[in-house]
Amino acid sequence: MKLQPDKSDAQTITAHGPGWVAINNEKVEHSVVVGSRGERFAWDCERFEDLNSSHFAQFASLGAELVIFGSGVRIRFPRPQWLQPLMALRTGVETMDTAAACRTYNILAGEGRHVLAALLIETPAAGD
Repeated sequence: MKLQPDKSDAQTITAHGPGWVAINNEKVEHSVVVGSRGERFAWDCERFEDLNSSHFAQFASLGAELVIFGSGVRIRFPRPQWLQPLMALRTGVETMDTAAACRTYNILAGEGRHVLAALLIETPAAGD
């Protein structure tokens, strides 16, 4: 009986906290897109209120089977019209808070799925 997980070559989200995530142990303090096939780029949004359809349309050309949207410290759903390019390609979109999105991405990437995590990293408010 095998008790050890298979080794995955996918990027891994190794930690997260208020205002940051770590990808393969590298701390990132801005919104980011990370993919199981090596995709990684800054995502140009600092707050949920900054999002629009162009933020999601850019994922359509990447060919992922699933986009996991980490909506920040709490769950907030994107407007359906923002997701039209992904729905047209039958690309799945799941929304959850950023911490849950990190965990879910790691599980699916470890299974060999082509998945993207679009992680909204919000700057913590003073006193948080």
